[in-house]
Amino acid sequence: MKVGYARVSTGIQNLDLQLDALREHGCEEIFTDKISGAKDKRQGLEEALRFVRSGDTIVVWRLDRLGRNMQHLIKIVNDLNDRGISFHSLQENITMDKASATGQLMFHLFAAFAEFERNLIHERSAAGRAAARARGRLGGRPEKLDKKELEMLKTLVANGTPITDIVRILLKGGGFN
Repeated sequence: MKVGYARVSTGIQNLDLQLDALREHGCEEIFTDKISGAKDKRQGLEEALRFVRSGDTIVVWRLDRLGRNMQHLIKIVNDLNDRGISFHSLQENITMDKASATGQLMFHLFAAFAEFERNLIHERSAAGRAAARARGRLGGRPEKLDKKELEMLKTLVANGTPITDIVRILLKGGGFN
């Protein structure tokens, strides 16, 4: 049986591309996650790994969908192989099983490339954030209170104003203005 696993990093990303490819490849069961690949606990992946049996094949859209990093990816695939379960990545078009030395070699090469690509993305993202900070853009959510309102809040707290009164002031006016 072919068992698919699809993952996107955030809830706003869409699984459709991966799901379509997995179904087209003949996956009868598909497990999903909407969580960063860097997270230790991924419920969909854990369910998929519990579900597969000897003779099955786990199919992913790309290598980087499966493991947190190269070592994790290799550990998962080696554990699958020890259980008699094959692994196939659609984009890299590699199949990994104990019977194929070429599949093992290709897996290690593509895993290294996938980790390299992920590291490049992190480096580019960090460089982009640094460039934005240099231009005065800090990113993140806008502050709820401006500097004047924040100073007023600190003064009220320092003067012993009860928290319930401070909350009432904030809720009534949406701030101190």
